[in-house]
Amino acid sequence: MTTPGLGIALGGGAVLGAAHLGVLQELQARGLQPEFVAGTSVGALVGAGYAAGLGLDLIETLTLDARWADFGQLTLAPRLGILDSTALERTAARIGMDLSIEDLPLTFGAVTTDLLTREEVVMTSGSLTRALRASIAIPGLFPPVTDNGRILIDGGLVANLPISAVRGLGARWVIAVRVRPEWECLPIAPTADKIAHLETEPNTIVIRPRVDDLSMWRMTDVPQLIEAGRDAARATLGELHDFESLGRDAVVVASPTVRGD
Repeated sequence: MTTPGLGIALGGGAVLGAAHLGVLQELQARGLQPEFVAGTSVGALVGAGYAAGLGLDLIETLTLDARWADFGQLTLAPRLGILDSTALERTAARIGMDLSIEDLPLTFGAVTTDLLTREEVVMTSGSLTRALRASIAIPGLFPPVTDNGRILIDGGLVANLPISAVRGLGARWVIAVRVRPEWECLPIAPTADKIAHLETEPNTIVIRPRVDDLSMWRMTDVPQLIEAGRDAARATLGELHDFESLGRDAVVVASPTVRGD
């Protein structure tokens, strides 16, 4: 049963996104289930599995077994990326996630960037795998995805932490999980100040797993990342079990970074 009004925003960060699973596990242990889910890049991958109702045990198995080939394969064909992300479509079909977004049990949005307008595009309908391919389309690594005349790339360029997206889906309270900072090194759409302001909004909790010593590209770090997510959620949420008790105008201060060991 979902927690009415609760949304979760899962940020981008490649392999570091395994920490999102640990956060979701801690929420489940507290009897909290977000009603709204928004994700950027790897956050969209984890969030899609959660919104599709795969179950955290299955998501953990898939995460531990995941390899880069599940998401993209090297290709010699001319394209704007060294990996062909259609591999993700085959992976999704294998685990029963070749679905339409509007058919998911939970309200879900995948954050992408419109390459031409440099604006955030939250995909909330249509092919789930197409939305995920767009959300993970890191320039140079994965090719852009075309959708309704738009050229879409990784959502991290405009909102690596999709707080605005999950509020747009209808969330009144937001748990946001940040594993990487905003992409200010790429001058496409500077939004760090805007996102920083969103992190301090009323009824927002930001969880920051300790990932400093872990790699965003090394799959062997996944077990430690999951544990880091659990530890950070436990430390940040404290004794909190009931979001209604916070009150509509409550302000929750973001926690400091905590260790994952």
